[in-house]
Amino acid sequence: MSEEDYRRWLAVAVGEAKAGLAEGGIPIGAALIGSDGRVLGSGHNRRVQDDDPSVHGETAAFRNAGRQRSYAGTTMVTTLSPCWYCSGLVRQFGIGRVVIGEARNFYGGHDWLAENGVDIVLLDDPECARLMADFVEANPRLWYEDIGEEAD
Repeated sequence: MSEEDYRRWLAVAVGEAKAGLAEGGIPIGAALIGSDGRVLGSGHNRRVQDDDPSVHGETAAFRNAGRQRSYAGTTMVTTLSPCWYCSGLVRQFGIGRVVIGEARNFYGGHDWLAENGVDIVLLDDPECARLMADFVEANPRLWYEDIGEEAD
């Protein structure tokens, strides 16, 4: 796969993040990509909208992809470095690659994933970083609740 593919897939995740923000939620989006480059499913963080702390962008994309016979060769694309919960999902199902929009605003479990054989592509996308930084600045309590920390 090429950087052009990664950027095209990231655009799907960014669209999801913006949809989540427009719904009053946390702007994190994701997409699960098949080995053929096709989007299997996409989704966004719905913690606020569904009053459900388990619906992260990655878990929503995973659920929306439906059941797969195998996750070998799939790629999870996410606007933000995956938290430990979502990193565990990647490991549990053998997703082989994670493409990350940015890790400036939150540095999740992607080093652990790399240490365990997952191919990590960190794009450091300015749009993803700005979207998240603006949200954190405007909604610190909600953001820190989402990542399981106390707001200062």
